[in-house]
Amino acid sequence: MYILSKYELLNKIGSGSFGYIYKAKNIRTNSMVAIKTENIKNGSKLLKNETIVYQYLSGLKGVPNVLCFGKDEYNYYMVLDLLGISLTSLRETNVLFSLQTTINITNKLLEILKGVHNKGIIHRDIKPDNFLLSEDKKSIYLIDFGFCKRYLLKDNKTHIPIRTGKGLIGSTNYMSLNIHNGIEPSRRDDLESIGYMMLFFLKITYPPTIEYKTNIINDIKIPEIIRNYFQYCRNLKFDEMPNYKIL
Repeated sequence: MYILSKYELLNKIGSGSFGYIYKAKNIRTNSMVAIKTENIKNGSKLLKNETIVYQYLSGLKGVPNVLCFGKDEYNYYMVLDLLGISLTSLRETNVLFSLQTTINITNKLLEILKGVHNKGIIHRDIKPDNFLLSEDKKSIYLIDFGFCKRYLLKDNKTHIPIRTGKGLIGSTNYMSLNIHNGIEPSRRDDLESIGYMMLFFLKITYPPTIEYKTNIINDIKIPEIIRNYFQYCRNLKFDEMPNYKIL
């Protein structure tokens, strides 16, 4: 099957509520790409909006390039750089993550987040599935900006106001305590989600509940450096700029 006149769909490599992700080949250059689809009948235009975000973040380290966007009578299509496996898949191959390896990876993730945050955007769905390795496994990329939001107002200076009574957003295992409690997310909440990713890397299981997350800094099976990280995230004010080199 060919789309946008130059891409041959090869096989499906992912799926979600939006549609599917395919590995494809540019028949003009023979280069490989990833193509994300969304059924036009959904009427949400999430993929078009996500494309705009990728284009806005273009050039940032750790954010893949959007090559083009288009549609036919059935679907919207976003063409991206083809990447490798997710950090979830890497961890599930029984690769042993030492504490030092976990810290090293986390520092790379925080560097990516810093770049995104500096553009006035929070991701709001930080989890291992949304970080992919490059095909040579030398670089990490953040994907899936469908839930992202600007935390700055139109003047690019004023922080959005804090609100309560908000609905849950993101993945339960990785969402911050603030989000569980219905508080508007900000930069601090993306960072707290990274903390739960560290537990995932170290294969430390936990119940993703308000009760547990409230007292997580008292869980002695978690290394002290990570408990201190959670404490730091909890102490951040809603509109405070984080220290992305906290570890």
